[in-house]
Amino acid sequence: MNIKPVAKIYNDFPTKFGLPRQSGMAENLISRVVMEAEYKNFDAFRGIEEFEYLWLIWGFEPMGNRAWSPTVRPPKLGGNIRKGVFATRSPNRPNPIGLTRVKLIEVEKSEKDGPVLIVSGADLMNGTEIFDIKPYLPFADSAPDAKVGEYGTEYTTKLKVVIPQSVAALFSEAQLRTLREVLSFDPRPGYQDDPERIYGFEYGKYDVRFTVDGQKLNVIDAVETK
Repeated sequence: MNIKPVAKIYNDFPTKFGLPRQSGMAENLISRVVMEAEYKNFDAFRGIEEFEYLWLIWGFEPMGNRAWSPTVRPPKLGGNIRKGVFATRSPNRPNPIGLTRVKLIEVEKSEKDGPVLIVSGADLMNGTEIFDIKPYLPFADSAPDAKVGEYGTEYTTKLKVVIPQSVAALFSEAQLRTLREVLSFDPRPGYQDDPERIYGFEYGKYDVRFTVDGQKLNVIDAVETK
């Protein structure tokens, strides 16, 4: 089977750390899905604006020569609990393929880039390759009462996020809403709980640095990246 990307997604997250762990967790995160040259055809998107949500099928970053493992240790479950790879959403898979649900905000009609999809709620890194785009159908794709095992309470508790004005002033209102949302879900691996440790991730043009003490996350500063 020959699979080639049809598009790439672009947003303010150039690295994995800090990304929302699941789609829909950061509904304020806006991304642009830009088609590859062969697929910049408006006819291929006829009727897409009739749908509120879309599925993106995409590729994880290459894993090099790392062999696949039948079990993995999801960081958010503490890093010490082993689960079967097919019972998790770990990127360490036999085939590095991901599935993400996004909200379609608008279809931007660009003479240069063709139809560009403006979407929210993606959990994809800037520049990620998209292999396919499909409409989300609630009657077929949603099962709100389904069992989810140990993931059921994973994201029910949010941290209190404190961002000083000196840092807040560096971002647009939309970027700041997204940053607060992402930080509230605690970007750290589940096995790290050191209140003295300074964490950081790239967001937009800045390296955002923070600490976590209990249920309070304090942003310390944001340093412009080179």
